Amino acid sequence: MHAPNGLARAALRFKPSAFAGTFVALLMAAMIVSACGLLLATGITASVPPQRYTAAPVVAAADQRLHYTIGSGEDRDEESLALPDRARLDNSLVAKAASAPGAAAAIADLTLPVRTGENVRATAHNWASTAFTGTKQTSGTPPRPGEAVTASGAVGETITLDTPGGKREFRISGTAGAPGTHDIWLNDADARALGGHPGKVDAIAVLPRPGTSTATLAAQVEHALGGQARVHTGDDRATVEDAGLAQAKELLTGLGGSFGGVAAMVAVFTAAGTVALSVAQRRREYALLRAIGATPRQIRRTIATEALFVAPLAGVLGCLPGVALATWWFGQLHDKGAIPAAVDLAVTPLPLGIAVAATVLTALCASAAAARRPAKIKPGQALAESAAERLRPGWIRTTLGVGALAGGFACAGLAASETGESAANAALGIVMLFMIAVALLGPLLARACAALFGLPLRAAGAAGSLAAANTRTNARRLASAITPIVLAMAFSSVLVFMHTSEERAIEDQQRAGITADQVITDPAGLPSDAVTRAAVVPGVQKAVGLTRTSVLVPNGGSGYTPREATAQGVTGTGADLAEVQDLGVRSGSLTALVPGTVAIDASLAEAAHVRPGDRLPLLLPDGTKAAPKVVATYDRGLGLAQVTLAQADLAAHVTVPNPTVLLTRATPAATAPLAALGHVTDAAGYATAQSTDREVNAWANSVMAAVLGGFAAVAAVNTLVMTVLDRRRELGTLRLIGTTRSQVLGMIRWEALLVVAAGVVIGSAIALATLVPMVNGLTGRAPYVPPLLYGSFAGGVLALGLAATSLPARAAMK
Repeated sequence: MHAPNGLARAALRFKPSAFAGTFVALLMAAMIVSACGLLLATGITASVPPQRYTAAPVVAAADQRLHYTIGSGEDRDEESLALPDRARLDNSLVAKAASAPGAAAAIADLTLPVRTGENVRATAHNWASTAFTGTKQTSGTPPRPGEAVTASGAVGETITLDTPGGKREFRISGTAGAPGTHDIWLNDADARALGGHPGKVDAIAVLPRPGTSTATLAAQVEHALGGQARVHTGDDRATVEDAGLAQAKELLTGLGGSFGGVAAMVAVFTAAGTVALSVAQRRREYALLRAIGATPRQIRRTIATEALFVAPLAGVLGCLPGVALATWWFGQLHDKGAIPAAVDLAVTPLPLGIAVAATVLTALCASAAAARRPAKIKPGQALAESAAERLRPGWIRTTLGVGALAGGFACAGLAASETGESAANAALGIVMLFMIAVALLGPLLARACAALFGLPLRAAGAAGSLAAANTRTNARRLASAITPIVLAMAFSSVLVFMHTSEERAIEDQQRAGITADQVITDPAGLPSDAVTRAAVVPGVQKAVGLTRTSVLVPNGGSGYTPREATAQGVTGTGADLAEVQDLGVRSGSLTALVPGTVAIDASLAEAAHVRPGDRLPLLLPDGTKAAPKVVATYDRGLGLAQVTLAQADLAAHVTVPNPTVLLTRATPAATAPLAALGHVTDAAGYATAQSTDREVNAWANSVMAAVLGGFAAVAAVNTLVMTVLDRRRELGTLRLIGTTRSQVLGMIRWEALLVVAAGVVIGSAIALATLVPMVNGLTGRAPYVPPLLYGSFAGGVLALGLAATSLPARAAMK
């Protein structure tokens, strides 16, 4: 009698094809887990050296995240959410930072987005900041009030700057910096007055006294500020000067963590099913081993050893394409501007080691579960069951499957009763619960599908009758092939059609909601006097500016989890806005929209439990608390803006207070003069442009669908090939009893068609059960499923299914 590891080596040596499918599945699982792990690790550890604050070892800045608590008691948990715009510090904190014992100086830092008279975008700073940036003046004198230092220009010339505080003329008092750059320095008093944030500073740079270490100074400054600011040192200072780094870290962490968790679950789930199928296909061998005296412990050890022979190598080799996938993914995010160019992908051993460990653990757990019955069954019963498939499913598996199915329906009912983000969050668990139910109840579902689709198959001649009999008798084999197809259809459909549904709803609302004749846009901000200049253009009857931003609102009244909502600040009155934009008012009136009031989307009002006349507690873009009075609710918030306020309420709480969109009611003759303010288009063109701006989200959804759907498709092909190759004896027997080659191939094709049909129908049903409540909660509409796109999904699955069965069947009959 061989030792267990000898049995495993013999099986691997003489029947390598039995392990090929397992190897491929585990390799793909390692690829997915390692790629997502690398993105997650990069998001956690990403850092770049500071540029502006290189000479300032300690920098104090406002916390750019909202911290809140959910739950209570033992379930209490601390969460945080990024603020939509930059939070700033009170100017009085500069003196407090300077009072720290080890501080030689504390310098306020202010940065202003400006435009020159030639409409060239530039960046203005306060002159005092040159003390820590190292900027040297090359000519002239430091700026006094009403003066400016520029990188180029002649001393004594006058320049006009369009600042957040309005247009002002400045005399050039000197030059500094590299010629040709667009940096400008203002006197500190002018920078404070024109920055648009009275009494606020962007950050405080603290310089040390001789002999004071950075750690000591940081602790002293933190104590002096009394928790009113966050203190940054080292590479962490770069997050203060570039908000894009913090956003990139959050994006990568969310992508690698949230999507990575789902992807890893799917990958491990599918790989485990393939391992179980591999063990089940060799039940005859294990039955013979039990019959000749192998103990249950030896059977379990043999199956575990087989997994250990395959899994580590598959895990290590799978990390190679995993690194390639993460590199491509990261590069695409770079190219689309979602990640600063200075951030690099961190290829570290830990995520790769976790991927290998997860692959090995998956193989061991799956093999242990699969070995349970072959090891404990009596030898005689094992030989009997190896000849024919056991019809009765296990009671534990059935109970868990029914529980998962009930949970899926319960989540679907909960999501259907919610709106907005609550519906989306409740619906996210639906697809996973239904998928678990499909995997656990696979044999029962397969038998039901075989009975349903078998009726028309019997009318398809000898090949169809053989296919119907085979699928009815071998339901477990059919279930193994159906499950990955269901995975591919369900996940791909949810990710892709969720985006198509939301995109269609947004475009429809934008086209119907914008009633202006012309839409003038500039994402960086229109000139500060754009509305005034547009109003005097001949042919313009009405001009309304909109400042686009976001605010944070409660998800169910005060004390509940906040959520980010799109917002627009209106330069005119609510009546002016109604002439160029139709928000679809449901209750209240826009004519009451004045500073201190707000109009909000109806679904948002329902989630926040407010109605006209109530106060809506919210956080403005920089985190400032406000409670404006609700004067109206409307229906087109998804496509236009979920929150509408007076621009005066937003101006001091955004970095760029200038309007980003200008809506005009005017004759066509006014189009040419308006082009001097920005890009001019109509409602349809604006909707198309906004769709282009959302391409990053569309791309992200498509990539996730491709990764999950592609993995599931490969797993489906892998399973189908394993299933067909395992039937060499059966196919040979059919040929010996007189079945023609064309009849056998026809039987295989009909079986593949049945498998694909069952997988597509069940996968589509799961996708619809997920999409209907999710999309209805987000948009108030039914999901939009483009017929050609859905047909391509189903056609692709059909082509893969036929190829994955016909080709190995031909090879098996040679």
